[in-house]
Amino acid sequence: MTANAELLEQSLTSARFEVLPLRGAVAQAELLPAGTTVTVTASPAKGIEATLDLAAQLRERDLHVVPHLAARMVGDRSHLTALLDQLDELGITEVFVVAGDSAEPRGQFPDALALLRALDELGRRPARVGITGYPERHSFIADASTVRAMAEKARYADYVVSQICYDPRTVADWLRAVRARGVLLPIHVGVPGVVDVHRLLRISLKIGLGESMRFLRKQHGVVSKLLTRYTPDELLDELSPHLVDPAAGIAGWHFFTFNEIAKTVQWRHDLVARLREVPA
Repeated sequence: MTANAELLEQSLTSARFEVLPLRGAVAQAELLPAGTTVTVTASPAKGIEATLDLAAQLRERDLHVVPHLAARMVGDRSHLTALLDQLDELGITEVFVVAGDSAEPRGQFPDALALLRALDELGRRPARVGITGYPERHSFIADASTVRAMAEKARYADYVVSQICYDPRTVADWLRAVRARGVLLPIHVGVPGVVDVHRLLRISLKIGLGESMRFLRKQHGVVSKLLTRYTPDELLDELSPHLVDPAAGIAGWHFFTFNEIAKTVQWRHDLVARLREVPA
């Protein structure tokens, strides 16, 4: 096995998996090896309680659980303190702070930065805190706002997870731009897992990935490739050389599974097997 293939295998083995607080999530997550990092999203429809409930169940299965704390779903500092108390009781030491998809803030925290500041001021910052980064132009948020927000949030965080982007060149350019702006946090590159393509396209449109969608449509043969399922092979092929570049600061991969964990786990297993066949 070449050094690059070995490093890619290591990054695949330690990859993070994101799940949604939906029925069947626990059964899917049980397919992951003990110790795997599993992040649990927050849904405005189900409330942050559903996130913590699933987090508790996954924690019992020897997974390293990272619940999303969605700022717009937290009422005030007393509510935040209660959530932190609950995390302490569960033995959860890491959170991922996002703004959240709620149309209106529930209370005092309109964005992730406000919640991060509150954690700091309360002296209740968990041992590790993650934040979001946006490799491509966001349909709903101005570029200047996302750039400024990352710089401000970085002082309260330990790492960044990038939003889905299907264009590896855009991701690579964004990595360089982030470093040029002086943000040096480790970055987990967010990629879709193996997902039903129709579902993935719907989600991509919902979260404003217009540029990525245009990139996919331009790819030769992309329509035939995506008739049944999407796999992240091309993204990893193009981005894996950056794993060996210290300046890029890639900490690993973050798979957005949309709860199709079984397919992503099997794909990972097959890819690792192929990597081990690569002659040194």
